[in-house]
Amino acid sequence: MSASPFDHPILSGLLGDEEVSACLSAEADIAAMLDFERALARAEGEEGVIPKDAATAIDAALASAAIDVARLREGVARDGVVVPALVAEMKRAVGEPHSKQVHFGATSQDVIDTGLSLRLRRVLEILAGRMDVVVTRLEELERRHGGVETMAHTRMQAAIPVPAARKIRSWREPIERHRARLSAIEEEVLVLHFGGAAGTLEKLGERAGAVTQNLAGQLGLRALPHARHSERDGQAELASWLSLVTGSLGKMGQDIALMAQTEVGEVKLSSGGGSSAMPHKVNPVGAEILVTLARFNATLLSGMHQSLVHENERSGAAWTLEWMLLPQMAVAAGTALHTADALLASISFVESAE
Repeated sequence: MSASPFDHPILSGLLGDEEVSACLSAEADIAAMLDFERALARAEGEEGVIPKDAATAIDAALASAAIDVARLREGVARDGVVVPALVAEMKRAVGEPHSKQVHFGATSQDVIDTGLSLRLRRVLEILAGRMDVVVTRLEELERRHGGVETMAHTRMQAAIPVPAARKIRSWREPIERHRARLSAIEEEVLVLHFGGAAGTLEKLGERAGAVTQNLAGQLGLRALPHARHSERDGQAELASWLSLVTGSLGKMGQDIALMAQTEVGEVKLSSGGGSSAMPHKVNPVGAEILVTLARFNATLLSGMHQSLVHENERSGAAWTLEWMLLPQMAVAAGTALHTADALLASISFVESAE
């Protein structure tokens, strides 16, 4: 049983997204944090911060380390973050005499935030691919049915007849704009977070810059002049983008649900939800889910903006809030895009009988 509808054993059939969720799972989180620690050891070894034999030993040991998740759970309950317990697990795996070089110069936030960057890279690849599919679906729909006459509505009242292409373009073009915005989002989100205890990398001394560049190169992330431990505008911008994506899909879903009403009948769905009491109905479930997910992400967005408020150099409260909200917003966007694809594959515009 789960409190989240996205991985609930029943509701996930409606709202879940296994592909995006896998990127945000505990297993993916641990793997990404270990990738950071292995790359850190290699970079510090190459730049002369730690002995090369220690770097080699750490890299090899963490490549096959068996991390005890129960110990991580106990540790996060005690420390508020998972990294102290993870470092203990890593040191146990590396053993003597090199365990003291594990995690050298880094802090918990470096590991967690960079691990998130690594996982978000795959999430954004998935979302980008799905957006391209949805745009293609809408282009195909316009080619097939763009000339069909539909009734435009302003303020829920019939206005004037317009071609279906007018409505379809109002669904497609926002998705195209969001797709174009993605590269700027990636520039701000797919970055290395590396600053040590208070963002100064004080333990690395004059080698800090070299290690940062080396580490960023190994992980395929953008190096920053300084860590953004308390500067969360990139994460908030990503959340805003996710809400824009689901919001635009929600507008499409709302239009389709209205047009599919029996009394309107401007579109027909070849598949939909059945009713336990009224077997004649084809409920516009996909369209409704798009509206739901749009409202869900719009609601969570305000929380992500609350997480911008970090006191001083790091906030446990704001940071924890971000962990609670951002993954759900990403899964909601993934589900919305997947749902939109299926919905568009089932829709056809109905020619007027007149």
